[in-house]
Amino acid sequence: MALAAALCSATLITGTAGPGRHGETVKGTGVLVAVAAYGILLGRRRWPVPALAATATAAAVYMTLTSAHGWVVAAPLIALYHLADTTGDRVRLLVTSGLAALVLVAIPHLFASTSVLGAENLAVTAACGLAVAAGDAARSRRAYVAAAEERARRAEQSREQEARRQVTEERLRIARDVHDSMGHHLALISAQAGMAAHLFGQQPAMARQALAHIRQASRAALDDLRDTIGLLRQAGESAAPTEPVIGVCGLGTLVASFRGSGMRVDHQILGSVRPLPPATDVTAYRVVQEALTNVRKHATDAAARVQLSFGLEALHVLVENEGNGRPAAHADSRTLPGRSHAGHGIVGMRERVCAVGGSLDAGPRPAGGFRVSAVLPLPEGGQR
Repeated sequence: MALAAALCSATLITGTAGPGRHGETVKGTGVLVAVAAYGILLGRRRWPVPALAATATAAAVYMTLTSAHGWVVAAPLIALYHLADTTGDRVRLLVTSGLAALVLVAIPHLFASTSVLGAENLAVTAACGLAVAAGDAARSRRAYVAAAEERARRAEQSREQEARRQVTEERLRIARDVHDSMGHHLALISAQAGMAAHLFGQQPAMARQALAHIRQASRAALDDLRDTIGLLRQAGESAAPTEPVIGVCGLGTLVASFRGSGMRVDHQILGSVRPLPPATDVTAYRVVQEALTNVRKHATDAAARVQLSFGLEALHVLVENEGNGRPAAHADSRTLPGRSHAGHGIVGMRERVCAVGGSLDAGPRPAGGFRVSAVLPLPEGGQR
């Protein structure tokens, strides 16, 4: 409003000092009309269209009283700029601004005999157009900035959500790795420790062999734990493995470790063996490892069968046991004694298999025992 007050003062100074249309100096009426033209602008924010109509009429009346009326046109121009800056209805804006320009041209023409196509009227019309264009440009720029800020906010929110998703997936992956690896080694250590305690007094040689297996399994568990912790190191720290260190090629060693604990395991590979994608390779290994670990824990006397079948489009992984005379049970199909929830083995296996686009079926066999069957899709041509 400081600008409007300054323009009003300039209008009063030039108007009262200059001659009127008929040669006399404009006094009281002109002063009141000029003050009204600018005073009406106080209501332009609440009533933009009525304020424009009133200030345009007051300015036109003032222009009929004096020939020094250049400054008074600024009042309706300010109202036009505000209307264009606050409304997005282009049709309404064009109609309203056109009527305001018509009032500013028509009233002086009718009552002061000015030329319709005179320089003053053309200047007034052009000024009205510039005011509308400036207000519309300001509104468009403000809308553009707001839209850009909203896009930036959404992009930042999307990045945060993606970061949280990746952290969650990585946390679950590490949890599965620790469960599969450490659970396997600890199950072997527990079985061998029980065997050593049972045979220590009667068959010392077999007890020492069981202790050797415990030592070997403990060393393997420490190595796996060291690899997992290495993956969690920050950048710039000592090097950590980033490629899978386990896979189908390591199943022979895995099966041998179970056989060393006294478990009977039949291992078969059918079809044409070919390189697997890293994720599929690790998943197949982990499925076999977890299934055999559960057999070791819950069907100690049962024999297990591991079969890998390489097909054209998928790798079929089968691990089953015939049971040990007790009702079929599994770490993930029942609640274990001393625990308030089921285990996570099958949940982890299913998550791994689904992550590579495969399917998992796990459950008791009709004839007794338990079966775990996974289908892992392979790329065309067996390319890595």
